[in-house]
Order: sequence, then C-alpha cells, then structure tokens
Amino acid sequence: MGSTDSKLNFRKAVIQLTTKTQPVEATDDAFWDQFWADTSTTIQDVFALVPAAEIRAVREESPSNLATLCYKAVEKLVQGAESGCPTEREKQVVLNCTHILTRILPYIFEDQDWRGFFWSTVPGAGRAGVNEMDDDDGARPLAESLLLAIADLLFCPDFTVHSHKRGPVSDSVEDMQSIDSCEYIWEAGVGFAQSPPLNYIHDLNRTELLRLLLTCFSEAMYLPPSSDNNVLNPWVTFFCSTENRHALPLFTSLLNVVCAYDPVGYGIPYNHLLFADYREQLVEQAVQILIVALEHEGGLTVDGCSPTGPENLFVNYLSRIHREEDYDFVLKGLARLLTNPLTQTYLPNSTKKIQFHQELLVLFWKLCDFNKKFLFFVLKSSDVLDILVPILFYLNDARADQSRVGLMHIGVFILLLLSGERNFGVRLNKPYSIHVPMDIPVFTGTHADLLIVVFHKIITSGHQRLQPLFDCLLTIVVNVSPYLKSLSMVAANKLLHLLEAFSTNWFLFSAAQNHHLVFFLLEAFNNIIQYQFDGNCNLVYAIIRKRNVFHQLANLPSDPASIQKALQRKRKSPDVISRTSSQETVSMEGSHPAVPAEPGTLKASLVAMPGIDKLTEKSQVSEDGTMVSVPKTDAPHTPHSDQSAIAGTSDTESNSGRDNERRRLSSASSTSYWSPTPDWVLSWKCKLPLQTIMRLLQVLVPQVEKICIDKGLTDESEILKFLQHGTLVGLLPVPHPILIRKYQANAGTAMWFRTYMWGVVYLRNVDPPIWYDTDVRLFEIQRM
Repeated sequence: MGSTDSKLNFRKAVIQLTTKTQPVEATDDAFWDQFWADTSTTIQDVFALVPAAEIRAVREESPSNLATLCYKAVEKLVQGAESGCPTEREKQVVLNCTHILTRILPYIFEDQDWRGFFWSTVPGAGRAGVNEMDDDDGARPLAESLLLAIADLLFCPDFTVHSHKRGPVSDSVEDMQSIDSCEYIWEAGVGFAQSPPLNYIHDLNRTELLRLLLTCFSEAMYLPPSSDNNVLNPWVTFFCSTENRHALPLFTSLLNVVCAYDPVGYGIPYNHLLFADYREQLVEQAVQILIVALEHEGGLTVDGCSPTGPENLFVNYLSRIHREEDYDFVLKGLARLLTNPLTQTYLPNSTKKIQFHQELLVLFWKLCDFNKKFLFFVLKSSDVLDILVPILFYLNDARADQSRVGLMHIGVFILLLLSGERNFGVRLNKPYSIHVPMDIPVFTGTHADLLIVVFHKIITSGHQRLQPLFDCLLTIVVNVSPYLKSLSMVAANKLLHLLEAFSTNWFLFSAAQNHHLVFFLLEAFNNIIQYQFDGNCNLVYAIIRKRNVFHQLANLPSDPASIQKALQRKRKSPDVISRTSSQETVSMEGSHPAVPAEPGTLKASLVAMPGIDKLTEKSQVSEDGTMVSVPKTDAPHTPHSDQSAIAGTSDTESNSGRDNERRRLSSASSTSYWSPTPDWVLSWKCKLPLQTIMRLLQVLVPQVEKICIDKGLTDESEILKFLQHGTLVGLLPVPHPILIRKYQANAGTAMWFRTYMWGVVYLRNVDPPIWYDTDVRLFEIQRM
C-alpha cells in the first residue's frame, strides 16, 4: 500500500501546485517537501502523475510557483551533493528531485521567455537559508549549480560509486569536497586499470542522473537550425569546462562504460529475458551524453577571431588519447557492440540485440574526426573491417526504410572519411569469409566486393530519398579503386550495370548533375586499369562484354532534336533501365529483405546535406605516397550545389521495386527550372575520361575475338585465363595521377550532425518519453 499512498500524496501535491493562484513561499517547506521528502516515485510515475497540460498551465498562470519548484529541487540536489547523501532518505530525495526536473525542463526550454531562467541567479526573496548555492563572488546561476551538483552526485560513494572507506556506516561518509573522483572512475579501460565491483543500484542511480544531464543539454532541440556554428550550447559549454572538477573522470567513466560493455555476457541463451540488464540502460545514456558533449569544439578560433568559447575538455581529452592499448580497447569495444545486432544463433532471439548502434556510429565518427592518431590506428590493421562489415549491414538493411535515412547518411559519411586514407583501400583486399546474412547476391571475394555489391543494392533498390547519396557512394568507390587488387565477377558486373544505368541518354539529360555519376565510374575503371590491371581480369572482361556502353558514351548526341527525343522517351516509358545485367542471384542464406518502415513509425526530419563538392576536397597522391592538396577551380554552377538533399520532406509513394528504380533514376528531372542545351552537353562530353578504356578495347577486343574464332571458345573461364596473362604495358596512355577526394568538415555538415544526433536522442528516449509532444524546433517529427 505504501507505494500507492506515496503516488496519491504526490498527485495531491501536483494538483495543489496547479490550482494555487497565489505564489507559495520558498520557505514553506511543508508544502514543497510533498514533492520529494515523503514520496518514493519512479521516473515513469512522475511522467504519469505530472501531465504536460498541467506543467504548461503552471508556467502560464503561476510562473513564480514553477520557478520556486525548480529552484527548490536544485537546492535539494546541491544539499545532497554537499552532504554525500549518507541516509536512504536523502538518496530518495535526490532521485525524486532528479525525476521532477527531468519532467519539467523541456517545458522550460520550449518557451522562449523562460529559457534564460536557469541562467539567472535566484531572486533574494526566495533564498532563505540557501547560502550553499552561493559562490564566493555571489550567487551562481541556477544552471551552473544544477550541473555541478549532478557532477558531484555522479561520484558520490555508496550512491553512484563504490565507497573506499571501511568501518561502520556512521564513520564512512566521505567528504564530498575533498574527494578525488579520479579514484572512482566507473570502469577499467582508458587511463584506469581497476574494475570496480558491479552494483546495479549504482548503475540505476547513475542512469537517472545522466538522464537529467541529457535533458539539461537538450535545450539545443528548442532552437531552430542555424548554420552559425559559433552558437554554443551553454549547458554543454559549462559542463565541459574547467569549472567542472569531475570533467576528466566523468569523460573516462562514460567512455570506458560504453567500450567495456558486453551485451552477451557469459553467453547463456535467453539470459536477457531472465535478468534485467541495468548496465545496458547506463551504456545508452552514457553514449548519448558523450556524443552530445563532443558536438562543440569550443576554444577554437574562427576566421582568425577570438575563441568561440571556453575549451571543451571532453573534446580535449578525446583528442589526447594516445596509448595503443587504449586505442585497442576502444576499437574492440565499439566493434563488439556494432557487430552485436548481426550475430546469428541457432536459437532464435536467444542473444540480446542492442539498439543504440546509431549513437555508436556518431561516437566512432567523433573519435576519427578529433583524434587522427586513432584513425591511423584503426587503418593500421584489418581491424577496420570489423567496423566496415556492420556499417555495410546497417546500410543494406535500412535502404528501403525512410525513417532510417539518417542512419544511411552517417554510415556513408564514415566510409567517405575512411576512404580518404590509402590504408583503407589496401585493407579491403582481405578475403570476405564471415558471411553475415545480408539481402545481397552470394559471391566469393574480398571486402571490396562486399562494399561494391552493397552500394549497387542501395542505388538500384533503395528508396528515392537516397539519391543525394549516390555521389558519396561513388566517391568512396573512386577513392579506394587504385588499391583494389582483384574484383570478383559479381562486383565487376555490378559496376558495369551502374554505368549502363547512369549513361542512358534520358538519365544524362534529366538533371544538371547526373553526368557526374558517369565521371566517377569512369575514373574508378581508369584507376583499376592503370594501377591494378594484373589480377582484375574479371573487370576487364566485363568492360569488353559491355563495350557498346562506352562507344555510346563516346558518340553521345548533343543536338537539340536528340536531347528532346531522349526526354520524351523518358516521359512515355520511364522504365527503360535495363535490368538484365542486374539479374539478382540467390540472396545469402538466412537473410531478410530490406523492408520499408512500419506504418506509424516516427521519424525526425534532417536539414539538407551539402553537395559532394562541398563535402570533400581533392588531394593528389604524389610518387612518394604523400597527399598534395589540389586547389579548387570554380566549377560551373549547377542546382546540385544548393539543393543536394532535402531529406526531411514526407514521402508517401509506393515502394515496389520497379516503380522505385524508375522514380529513383528519373526524380532528378524534377528541377523544372533547368533544361539541357547542346552547349551544356558538349561542355562535359569532351571531358569524359574515355581514352584509357578505348585504348584497352582497341587492343584486347580483336585478340579476344581471334581466340574465340580460332579455338571455337564459348567458355568464359578460357577467356579470363587469357586476360589474366595479358599485359597492356606500354600500350595505355601515361598513368594519370591518383586523385583522392577527402572528407572535409564544414558548417553544413556540422548542422546536419546536430539535427541527426538530437533526432536520434529524441526518438530513442521513449521510456519515459522525455521530449514527446513538446515544441521542438531543431527538426520536425513526422509519423509515417
């Protein structure tokens, strides 16, 4: 009964608060204690017992009561942080206040007039007996007091960490102000060797406090998207500054808890159905706090001006990790967690599948972006493939689901970042043997083949929202192409099918930027022929078989009549893409087809993504292997630069395969203000890099035809054997320099990451639904 009475009393207090029109004095402890002192409520209870309408009503009609409630709740947290919560009652008060603030804060943030409230000092009238919230220089803003109290409480012995004191409880309360929290890091790993004993109560309490911290940081959700990257989140800025004496142990604790987590545990089947895993909730909150805290670099100069804000210590610590064993711990931990949803077992659903892979991908991105030594470590061995395979799995699995378009982007961006490094291309030559069940054709080959087969599947059978990613996908293929030693026949045919699809007249004339895709593919073929001819007989054979595609490109008509004819043909019969060379073979055993989102699925909108020209900068590989930056030339303006990816608009069209492919390859023509002209066609046709392939065809086609006639061959394997031992030394044009397009950060990508990351956090926090039905402005929530 106690629990029911407790909820009843709490509900009565809420009703009193909403019905009182007169301000309640801050000194009226009997009234305020009803919210935290005499009750024991879970976070779910608080969300159920404090309806959104009532919070808004208090905010509008009794603002001083809402202000006092917030201030009194923060005061209790500060007192708990100072005392160290020696009694169970004090711990419960802290948890109750944590729940109340988590519930109320989003409604403070959604109202512009209230947003400054936490950054003001509490007026003198309501401050009786609260000098512990004062600083030496006077009162601290309420937000700072709250953040420092949360930081202290996250290292509170016997509440969130294991106490080091021995002896009776009365003697064991440690002085919170003199505590060295570096001795209380939550998990062994980076910079800390001892693994404290597991304590599920501590994990639960940490999770509650981290949820409140994430809610504090979420003010960013209530501001509209802005390309001004100097606008810092004041909550994150303060928490990650030198004002927070626990910044280092907290950063280390969060990172280690995430990277040390093993969801499978001892591998007992169905163990996740028998026991609650409190560590998983903690890991989810930890990784979300990390990615949000790492968003702003701070302390950096912009355009030679003064720093944009105090240094972000979390970014600083992440960038300074340097020990190989630390890199190994982080990489293996992330790879273990990213691979977890792919694990196959004989007993269905017998192992726990984590759901926070999107947050893990953002964390991996941050690590590579802020710590270049970590990036080089990742690429130093084939361990990078343990990250690559799950990313390709997620991309393939999500390709038909519009609610996961953000996941598609982050996966592709990571591969774009990695592909800018030579070692990534080299690593792709490792044979692929693990065979995670994916809805792709069965093949025997390398990780490069896997990458190409998955990319082909995304382009030919993903939903049309993915068209802006085609440039990125093909840029990755171009970046790795000079290092690919031997493509399988399956992958070679997939590349030729893409060229066939993208080089039809109607597709080339449909939009101002479509010809870029042909340029990328030709560049990839040239790289392989010039630098990896030996060993790539499958690709050479595929090029010979599809030689008419190259001849048609070389003879592309540019007169007005031909242009109009091609466009009319598209209007009459848009489905002219040949699928013959893309006849899907049997998919891998145990795989499931990619399916669209279930009706009713929520998705967060995303801001437009910059075009590939803004996303990358060209570097030339010199003879000694070093990269030399290529100065940018002013490319002719195309609509593509501005309108790359409006990914947020809703889409209700059908998703059948044939409709999909037709729309995907014709939707580019929706740019109604643009139409192709003969001059425009000639401006890029003369630059098509066809010389190397035409020379190859000129030399090899007669030889292959002669062999077939002489020996009466119809057998592919004999022709391949001939090509394998053939050579084009001295017959091809002088090898062109290798050009790599390296990812470069800019304001557009920074804004995209902010909306994507907060959209993920919003949608993943459903129990309790912290931000549900509040007026977020950073993105739109749409029901599919």
